[in-house]
Amino acid sequence: MNSFGDARCAGEARLLLEALRARKPVPPSRERIPDLTIDGAYDVQRELIRLRAADGARRIGRKVGLTSEAMQEMLGVDQPDYGVLLDDMVVESTEGIDRAQLIAPRVEAEIAFVLERPLAGDDVGIDDVLAATGAVRPALEVIDSRVADWRIAIEDTIADNASSGQVIFGPPRPLDDLDLMTERATVTVGRDSVSGSGEAVLGHPAEGVAWLVRALARHGEGVGAGEIVIPGAMARALPFAAGDVVHASFSTLGELIVRVR
Repeated sequence: MNSFGDARCAGEARLLLEALRARKPVPPSRERIPDLTIDGAYDVQRELIRLRAADGARRIGRKVGLTSEAMQEMLGVDQPDYGVLLDDMVVESTEGIDRAQLIAPRVEAEIAFVLERPLAGDDVGIDDVLAATGAVRPALEVIDSRVADWRIAIEDTIADNASSGQVIFGPPRPLDDLDLMTERATVTVGRDSVSGSGEAVLGHPAEGVAWLVRALARHGEGVGAGEIVIPGAMARALPFAAGDVVHASFSTLGELIVRVR
């Protein structure tokens, strides 16, 4: 069923789920499973999502991570990874972020794709993604890690659902004549500020979605109509604390302002 044993897969998924529930980090998965491979880490992720679905969470889309050269260099990898977006990860901007629900969070700007048609196959490209997209939305992804001190390699973050946390969406916009590659976003938290463009996401944010679909094809999966995909960060992630205000300003997609309580 998986590449390194059902019992170890299930046990690791349960451990990560308990860390999520208790907000208490654990050592990296590699320390418990020294022979953990990338495929094995995705097995753990699938079991983790199965457990969360059993608790009532519903899949609403996918997320892509490690799309920037800086993040890949930091982890010593040459490929992105992906995880699952669940409905209990969505936070309304008016509601704000509850810092107590997270372990070591950071926030980053993304362009979310809302698909109106399904995508599947190992030859999907940017044009296919754009043709299948009904709308895009400005988004803030809160990444978080159940691994202590972010001591992660690619296998650890994959198993931990690609270091997912929460996501905040702005209003949808039709593609029209939007140039997603040159779309810029500036994220400010306190005195810290970062800026980046869609080009930072594998050259074009739609390529982040295309990469995901091609990767899913290896397992006979795809992305369904109505699902949302966040394809990767436009700039590096910023940490935040209770009392902070996160402000993201996009060049054409608008802005998101979220308070942290």
